Amino acid sequence: MAEVLVLAEHSGGTVKKVTFELLTLARRFGEPAVAWLGGGAEGARGRLAEYGAAKVYVADGDGVDDYVAAPAAEVLASLAGRVSPAAVLVAATAEGKEIVGRLAVKISSGVLSDGQGLVAEQSIFGGAIIVQSRVRTGTPIVAVRPNSVAPEPAPGAAAIEPAGAVLSEAARGARITQRVVAERGERPELTEASIVVSGGRGVGNAENFALIEKLADALGAAVGASRAATDAGWYPHQFQVGQTGKTVSPQLYLAVGISGAIQHRAGMQTAKTIMVINKDPEAPIFELADFGVVGDLFNVVPQLTGEIARRAQS
Repeated sequence: MAEVLVLAEHSGGTVKKVTFELLTLARRFGEPAVAWLGGGAEGARGRLAEYGAAKVYVADGDGVDDYVAAPAAEVLASLAGRVSPAAVLVAATAEGKEIVGRLAVKISSGVLSDGQGLVAEQSIFGGAIIVQSRVRTGTPIVAVRPNSVAPEPAPGAAAIEPAGAVLSEAARGARITQRVVAERGERPELTEASIVVSGGRGVGNAENFALIEKLADALGAAVGASRAATDAGWYPHQFQVGQTGKTVSPQLYLAVGISGAIQHRAGMQTAKTIMVINKDPEAPIFELADFGVVGDLFNVVPQLTGEIARRAQS
């Protein structure tokens, strides 16, 4: 059985959830093997084995994780030449998408962006058209959207081996000079959250986003915002969901006071379940909705938040 290379997303020795999703997906196409850059692989071995990793190729020499994107592409290219994998899976983060682009050039292969397998269903032209695509040349390289696969445990050996890659001088062209830990509250990270509550123009102002935050907190959800809301300064731009913001694929997406412009739809339309609260019954967002409430969000959201809290206590 051919190996499927998975680039591990981790912070030190702490493996991120998307890595387990990639390992779960990898098992469908071959034997999962992890490419691990930097230290902490020994401590993470148990968790990687729990989700089916057969091998863990470690590249941790000479500051391999002190450089931007290029080392990961070189390590993956070296491993691809060595083990001839059935596919290479990388998380579709901003850095991950840069890595797959560099890797594709190095190994002369095609890329699927925001894929969920070796055949990807993607929205193009701002979500106006849905297409299916697959890689026809070389080794399939897939940038997998977080939350597109439910992580499922399966035992694996997670045998640690050296990656054996030697970085070129070109890979050291852009060095990380400082790492700053972003301030985070108790809410989950937007692109990894299983539930997202987003507010749009209908929220009215920055102060009213407290309604969105209270609903999100009641659900244990992340908070998102439309471009109209972030451009107006009502919520920080790093929480923007849409074509020019972040792409999310949660189990549940609540769109509150969002009309549903193509730009926003492109960033959330792959959510498993979509619920809409909007006073305009003709709002385009209702075309995507699994459940819709036509009503004033200032009446509906407090009642919904209160009911969720009541049920949580009962």
